[in-house]
Amino acid sequence: MIVGVLALQGAFIEHEQMLRKLGADTIELREKEDLQHKPDALILPGGESTAQGKLLKDLDMFDTVKQWIMEGLPVMGTCAGMILLAKKLSNDNKQWLQTFPATVRRNAYGRQLGSFITRAPFKGIGEVTMNFIRAPYIESISPGVEVLAEVNHHIVAARYKKQMILSFHPEIGEDTRIHKQFLQMVTKEI
Repeated sequence: MIVGVLALQGAFIEHEQMLRKLGADTIELREKEDLQHKPDALILPGGESTAQGKLLKDLDMFDTVKQWIMEGLPVMGTCAGMILLAKKLSNDNKQWLQTFPATVRRNAYGRQLGSFITRAPFKGIGEVTMNFIRAPYIESISPGVEVLAEVNHHIVAARYKKQMILSFHPEIGEDTRIHKQFLQMVTKEI
């Protein structure tokens, strides 16, 4: 299995390391030429969503990535990746890929000083450590979206068909269970 990791900006290396621990091959997607061969799955990492979205467009990668997701390519979006996938942002007029039917609030926990670590249950896995760094959260979801985790009554992880979005950074630390669940989702027919 080959997982494409958007490598324009943000925490992409940590995702690659986590995926390799699980036996998946990775390819960094940095420019349009990297999109010539469609991977089996895609990761949109945390970082700065505006920078990533702008680079996707400036590098002429945006339409291809959106088409792949619309055609059912499995994708995990963490933090900024969640913002890129969200159908709507409640506190920003920028809209990006808009493939995940949810409304997301950017920087919902405040600036860098509002970053925190907690433990909470994750559906199908059990309790996991969650690192929130200038994190968004999901304010509302559409029918058909499965809630995977909540923290303080806010949805912080959800799945829709073969799309998984997370407010936090599962690539930080040694726990591979969320990435493993994603890879299982890639190989499972939904």
